Amino acid sequence: MTRRRRTRDNRPADTLRTILWAVLLALVFRSLVYQPFSIPSGSMVPTLLVGDYVFVAKFAYGFNRFSLPFWAPPIGGRLFGRLPTRGDVAVFRLPADPEQDYIKRIIGLPGDQVQMIGGVLNINGEPVRREPMADLVVEDGQTRLAFRRFVETLPNGVAHEIMQEKDDGPLDDTSSYVVPDGHVFAMGDNREHSQDSRMLTKVGYIPLENIVGRADLRFLSIVPHEAWWKIWEWPARVRWERVMRIVR
Repeated sequence: MTRRRRTRDNRPADTLRTILWAVLLALVFRSLVYQPFSIPSGSMVPTLLVGDYVFVAKFAYGFNRFSLPFWAPPIGGRLFGRLPTRGDVAVFRLPADPEQDYIKRIIGLPGDQVQMIGGVLNINGEPVRREPMADLVVEDGQTRLAFRRFVETLPNGVAHEIMQEKDDGPLDDTSSYVVPDGHVFAMGDNREHSQDSRMLTKVGYIPLENIVGRADLRFLSIVPHEAWWKIWEWPARVRWERVMRIVR
Protein backbone atom coordinates (compact mmCIF):
# COMPACT_ATOMS: atom_id res chain seq x y z
CA MET A 1 0.00 0.00 0.00
CA THR A 2 2.75 2.41 0.91
CA ARG A 3 4.62 1.72 -2.35
CA ARG A 4 1.50 2.35 -4.45
CA ARG A 5 0.74 5.60 -2.66
CA ARG A 6 4.28 6.83 -3.16
CA THR A 7 4.15 5.99 -6.88
CA ARG A 8 0.82 7.76 -7.25
CA ASP A 9 2.12 10.79 -5.33
CA ASN A 10 5.16 11.05 -7.60
CA ARG A 11 3.12 11.28 -10.80
CA PRO A 12 2.63 15.11 -10.73
CA ALA A 13 6.34 15.61 -10.01
CA ASP A 14 7.31 13.29 -12.87
CA THR A 15 4.98 15.10 -15.26
CA LEU A 16 6.35 18.49 -14.21
CA ARG A 17 9.90 17.22 -14.63
CA THR A 18 9.09 15.95 -18.14
CA ILE A 19 7.56 19.30 -19.11
CA LEU A 20 10.56 21.23 -17.77
CA TRP A 21 12.97 19.00 -19.70
CA ALA A 22 10.92 19.45 -22.88
CA VAL A 23 10.94 23.24 -22.46
CA LEU A 24 14.68 23.24 -21.75
CA LEU A 25 15.42 21.13 -24.83
CA ALA A 26 13.23 23.40 -26.97
CA LEU A 27 15.09 26.48 -25.71
CA VAL A 28 18.47 24.88 -26.36
CA PHE A 29 17.37 23.82 -29.86
CA ARG A 30 16.12 27.33 -30.64
CA SER A 31 19.24 28.97 -29.21
CA LEU A 32 21.93 26.71 -30.65
CA VAL A 33 20.50 24.84 -33.64
CA TYR A 34 17.55 26.21 -35.62
CA GLN A 35 15.26 29.16 -35.06
CA PRO A 36 12.07 29.85 -37.05
CA PHE A 37 11.68 33.23 -38.77
CA SER A 38 8.79 34.69 -40.75
CA ILE A 39 9.27 36.83 -43.85
CA PRO A 40 7.59 40.24 -43.33
CA SER A 41 8.49 42.03 -46.58
CA GLY A 42 8.98 41.44 -50.30
CA SER A 43 12.66 42.37 -50.45
CA MET A 44 13.68 38.76 -51.17
CA VAL A 45 11.10 38.01 -53.88
CA PRO A 46 11.15 35.66 -55.77
CA THR A 47 13.27 33.53 -53.38
CA LEU A 48 11.16 34.34 -50.33
CA LEU A 49 7.62 35.68 -50.26
CA VAL A 50 5.70 37.49 -47.55
CA GLY A 51 4.15 34.72 -45.46
CA ASP A 52 7.06 32.31 -45.87
CA TYR A 53 8.49 30.73 -42.71
CA VAL A 54 12.10 29.56 -42.64
CA PHE A 55 14.39 27.70 -40.28
CA VAL A 56 17.64 29.59 -39.68
CA ALA A 57 20.76 27.61 -38.75
CA LYS A 58 22.21 29.39 -35.71
CA PHE A 59 25.43 27.36 -35.84
CA ALA A 60 26.29 28.07 -39.49
CA TYR A 61 28.70 30.95 -38.85
CA GLY A 62 29.48 30.48 -35.18
CA PHE A 63 27.75 32.01 -32.18
CA ASN A 64 27.55 35.60 -30.99
CA ARG A 65 25.45 37.74 -28.67
CA PHE A 66 22.67 37.95 -31.27
CA SER A 67 22.46 34.24 -32.03
CA LEU A 68 22.53 33.34 -28.33
CA PRO A 69 19.59 35.23 -26.83
CA PHE A 70 19.82 33.80 -23.31
CA TRP A 71 23.49 34.35 -22.60
CA ALA A 72 26.42 36.23 -24.09
CA PRO A 73 29.68 34.57 -25.17
CA PRO A 74 32.44 34.96 -22.59
CA ILE A 75 34.63 36.66 -25.21
CA GLY A 76 33.92 39.37 -27.76
CA GLY A 77 33.18 38.63 -31.41
CA ARG A 78 32.08 35.12 -32.37
CA LEU A 79 32.60 31.63 -30.97
CA PHE A 80 33.62 29.06 -33.61
CA GLY A 81 33.28 31.84 -36.21
CA ARG A 82 33.15 30.96 -39.89
CA LEU A 83 32.91 33.26 -42.89
CA PRO A 84 29.61 33.08 -44.83
CA THR A 85 29.65 31.70 -48.36
CA ARG A 86 28.84 34.15 -51.13
CA GLY A 87 25.23 33.49 -52.10
CA ASP A 88 24.01 32.41 -48.66
CA VAL A 89 20.67 33.82 -47.50
CA ALA A 90 21.33 35.07 -43.99
CA VAL A 91 19.51 36.72 -41.11
CA PHE A 92 21.36 39.56 -39.41
CA ARG A 93 20.76 42.36 -36.95
CA LEU A 94 20.63 45.80 -38.54
CA PRO A 95 23.81 47.69 -37.55
CA ALA A 96 21.91 50.96 -37.03
CA ASP A 97 19.20 49.26 -34.94
CA PRO A 98 20.25 45.88 -33.48
CA GLU A 99 16.66 45.22 -32.40
CA GLN A 100 15.66 44.65 -36.04
CA ASP A 101 16.20 41.40 -37.93
CA TYR A 102 16.91 41.60 -41.68
CA ILE A 103 17.17 38.74 -44.16
CA LYS A 104 19.24 39.23 -47.33
CA ARG A 105 21.65 37.41 -49.61
CA ILE A 106 25.39 37.64 -48.93
CA ILE A 107 26.92 39.17 -52.06
CA GLY A 108 30.30 40.55 -50.98
CA LEU A 109 32.94 39.20 -48.59
CA PRO A 110 35.70 41.13 -46.80
CA GLY A 111 37.91 42.90 -49.33
CA ASP A 112 35.47 42.52 -52.23
CA GLN A 113 34.62 45.41 -54.51
CA VAL A 114 30.88 45.56 -55.25
CA GLN A 115 29.12 47.86 -57.71
CA MET A 116 25.86 48.07 -59.66
CA ILE A 117 26.26 49.24 -63.26
CA GLY A 118 23.15 49.55 -65.41
CA GLY A 119 21.26 47.11 -63.22
CA VAL A 120 24.01 44.48 -63.44
CA LEU A 121 25.89 43.39 -60.34
CA ASN A 122 29.68 43.69 -60.62
CA ILE A 123 32.05 41.97 -58.18
CA ASN A 124 35.76 42.77 -58.19
CA GLY A 125 35.46 44.54 -61.53
CA GLU A 126 33.68 41.69 -63.33
CA PRO A 127 29.98 41.72 -64.30
CA VAL A 128 27.99 38.85 -62.80
CA ARG A 129 26.25 36.66 -65.37
CA ARG A 130 22.54 37.41 -65.56
CA GLU A 131 20.24 35.30 -67.75
CA PRO A 132 16.56 36.13 -68.39
CA MET A 133 13.85 33.66 -67.47
CA ALA A 134 10.05 33.67 -67.56
CA ASP A 135 8.44 36.70 -65.94
CA LEU A 136 7.16 36.36 -62.41
CA VAL A 137 3.36 36.68 -62.59
CA VAL A 138 1.51 37.89 -59.51
CA GLU A 139 -2.28 37.88 -59.23
CA ASP A 140 -4.37 39.18 -56.36
CA GLY A 141 -7.78 38.34 -57.76
CA GLN A 142 -8.26 41.72 -59.44
CA THR A 143 -4.98 42.58 -61.15
CA ARG A 144 -2.32 40.55 -62.91
CA LEU A 145 1.24 41.86 -62.85
CA ALA A 146 4.35 40.50 -64.56
CA PHE A 147 7.86 41.26 -63.35
CA ARG A 148 11.20 40.70 -65.06
CA ARG A 149 13.07 37.78 -63.58
CA PHE A 150 16.65 36.55 -64.07
CA VAL A 151 19.00 33.83 -62.95
CA GLU A 152 22.12 35.42 -61.50
CA THR A 153 25.27 33.31 -61.14
CA LEU A 154 27.82 34.55 -58.62
CA PRO A 155 31.59 34.10 -59.10
CA ASN A 156 31.62 30.96 -56.92
CA GLY A 157 28.96 29.30 -59.11
CA VAL A 158 25.96 29.88 -56.82
CA ALA A 159 22.93 30.54 -59.05
CA HIS A 160 19.77 32.15 -57.73
CA GLU A 161 16.76 34.03 -59.02
CA ILE A 162 16.42 37.80 -58.83
CA MET A 163 13.67 40.20 -59.78
CA GLN A 164 14.76 43.30 -61.70
CA GLU A 165 11.92 45.51 -62.90
CA LYS A 166 14.21 47.95 -64.70
CA ASP A 167 17.89 48.79 -65.09
CA ASP A 168 17.83 52.52 -64.42
CA GLY A 169 16.47 52.73 -60.89
CA PRO A 170 18.14 54.73 -58.08
CA LEU A 171 20.10 51.67 -56.89
CA ASP A 172 20.94 50.27 -60.36
CA ASP A 173 23.97 52.57 -60.81
CA THR A 174 26.08 52.99 -57.71
CA SER A 175 29.54 53.94 -56.65
CA SER A 176 32.03 51.19 -55.87
CA TYR A 177 31.73 49.64 -52.42
CA VAL A 178 34.81 48.05 -50.84
CA VAL A 179 33.77 45.64 -48.10
CA PRO A 180 35.76 46.28 -44.90
CA ASP A 181 37.52 43.54 -42.98
CA GLY A 182 35.16 41.76 -40.60
CA HIS A 183 32.08 42.70 -42.63
CA VAL A 184 29.94 41.41 -45.50
CA PHE A 185 27.80 43.07 -48.17
CA ALA A 186 24.16 41.92 -48.41
CA MET A 187 21.47 42.56 -51.01
CA GLY A 188 17.84 41.59 -51.52
CA ASP A 189 16.85 39.47 -54.53
CA ASN A 190 14.09 41.98 -55.30
CA ARG A 191 16.60 44.53 -56.49
CA GLU A 192 14.23 47.47 -56.98
CA HIS A 193 12.53 47.08 -53.61
CA SER A 194 15.21 46.17 -51.12
CA GLN A 195 16.76 48.30 -48.41
CA ASP A 196 20.20 46.70 -48.19
CA SER A 197 23.95 47.32 -48.08
CA ARG A 198 23.75 49.60 -51.11
CA MET A 199 22.19 52.15 -48.76
CA LEU A 200 25.15 52.94 -46.54
CA THR A 201 23.33 55.28 -44.15
CA LYS A 202 20.43 52.86 -43.56
CA VAL A 203 22.01 49.39 -43.74
CA GLY A 204 25.57 49.51 -45.03
CA TYR A 205 28.21 46.85 -44.41
CA ILE A 206 27.15 44.07 -42.03
CA PRO A 207 29.56 43.22 -39.18
CA LEU A 208 30.12 39.47 -38.94
CA GLU A 209 29.13 39.54 -35.28
CA ASN A 210 25.67 40.83 -36.31
CA ILE A 211 24.85 37.72 -38.33
CA VAL A 212 22.28 35.50 -36.59
CA GLY A 213 22.41 32.52 -38.95
CA ARG A 214 21.77 31.03 -42.41
CA ALA A 215 18.27 30.44 -43.79
CA ASP A 216 18.26 26.75 -44.74
CA LEU A 217 14.69 25.51 -45.06
CA ARG A 218 11.33 27.05 -45.96
CA PHE A 219 9.04 24.89 -43.83
CA LEU A 220 5.75 26.77 -44.35
CA SER A 221 4.25 29.36 -46.69
CA ILE A 222 0.88 31.02 -46.14
CA VAL A 223 -0.81 33.72 -48.21
CA PRO A 224 -1.10 36.70 -45.83
CA HIS A 225 -4.61 37.54 -44.72
CA GLU A 226 -5.92 40.16 -42.29
CA ALA A 227 -8.37 37.70 -40.73
CA TRP A 228 -5.62 35.45 -39.37
CA TRP A 229 -8.00 34.16 -36.71
CA LYS A 230 -10.10 32.31 -39.31
CA ILE A 231 -8.31 29.03 -38.69
CA TRP A 232 -10.64 27.11 -40.98
CA GLU A 233 -9.28 29.11 -43.94
CA TRP A 234 -5.63 28.27 -43.27
CA PRO A 235 -5.44 25.09 -45.42
CA ALA A 236 -6.70 26.97 -48.48
CA ARG A 237 -4.12 29.71 -47.93
CA VAL A 238 -1.10 27.42 -47.67
CA ARG A 239 1.22 27.57 -50.69
CA TRP A 240 1.77 23.84 -50.68
CA GLU A 241 4.28 23.95 -53.55
CA ARG A 242 6.60 26.08 -51.37
CA VAL A 243 6.42 23.95 -48.21
CA MET A 244 9.52 22.05 -47.06
CA ARG A 245 11.85 23.48 -49.71
CA ILE A 246 15.57 24.24 -49.37
CA VAL A 247 16.34 27.97 -49.52
CA ARG A 248 18.63 28.62 -52.48
